[in-house]
Amino acid sequence: MTRLRSRLAPLLGAAVLAMLAAVPLAAHAQTKIKMVLNWKYQGPQAWFFMAQDKGYFKAEGLDVEIDQGEGSSASITKVAAGAYQAGFGDINALINLAATRPADAPVAVYMIYNTPPFTIVVKKDSPIKTPKDLEGKTIGGPANDGALKLFPAFAKVAKIDAAKVNITNMAPNLREQMLLRGQVDAIFGFTNTVYFSAKLVGIDPEKDLRFINYADYGMDLYSNAIVFSRAFVKDNPKAVAGFVKAVNRALNDSLANPEAAMDVVMKREPLLKRDVEKERLLATVKEEMNHPEIARIGFGDVDAARLKRAIAMVVDANGLPRTPANDEVFDRSFLPPRADRASKL
Repeated sequence: MTRLRSRLAPLLGAAVLAMLAAVPLAAHAQTKIKMVLNWKYQGPQAWFFMAQDKGYFKAEGLDVEIDQGEGSSASITKVAAGAYQAGFGDINALINLAATRPADAPVAVYMIYNTPPFTIVVKKDSPIKTPKDLEGKTIGGPANDGALKLFPAFAKVAKIDAAKVNITNMAPNLREQMLLRGQVDAIFGFTNTVYFSAKLVGIDPEKDLRFINYADYGMDLYSNAIVFSRAFVKDNPKAVAGFVKAVNRALNDSLANPEAAMDVVMKREPLLKRDVEKERLLATVKEEMNHPEIARIGFGDVDAARLKRAIAMVVDANGLPRTPANDEVFDRSFLPPRADRASKL
């Protein structure tokens, strides 16, 4: 018995050491992050899924859960309410919240839609030719649509009497059909969201629709960014930096291989029309993510002067009680090195 015990001792010692070595791993379990998207699954969300499927989040010590969203503005309020730690949402809704409830407002850490996509869409043969023509008309949109939320600001810069415009809400999947049926005179939306949603229901956007874009009337605003709750940023700065690094890496992969990007999108929702979603992805990259400033500052960052003007515009148009500082709205300290961020998409 004594001999057996002496033989087993080294083996037991090794087992104990292995168990002790595993303890730090358990103590350093992956940081959980719940993220809400801007909308239902679509092509231009590919980089989030790519980061998840290729293990980029995991490599940064993160366990990320991604949920579908209900609108770019809604994503901001969901993060502010504590339902999610991270979101992909409209920075202008964030500005509004930072001006009214600064302690609750999330903070943006990585800019994605750096060219304003906000638009009002009318039928091709509509008598509405200019923003002023919207007076006396009805515009419809989902309640959490970013363009709808920014309409007071647009009305001010485009010299529309907003009191003379009737706004109605509808389910997102009814937006384009209600316009074509004449149930509303115009609809709010993001340019590519409406364009490709129209295609999916058999509407030819080139033939049947016209777009009144906010950017054409001086609203040089940023749009959707990755945002985090202030509490999570304070308590988990390493996790925030890792999340941004993983998405940036996946974005580069998605641009290099759009077919692989579509594979991860279709994995989430096999009923999507792959060709339309790929076209949506490429159009979004070209039109909503390719501002000339990225040649200078790199993708994911913002221009300080431009952001300051955008904040002032949103505050002034909505009569907000205070003007948030740039660093209340956007924190660039989590960005990957400039060399790792694209100069042109």
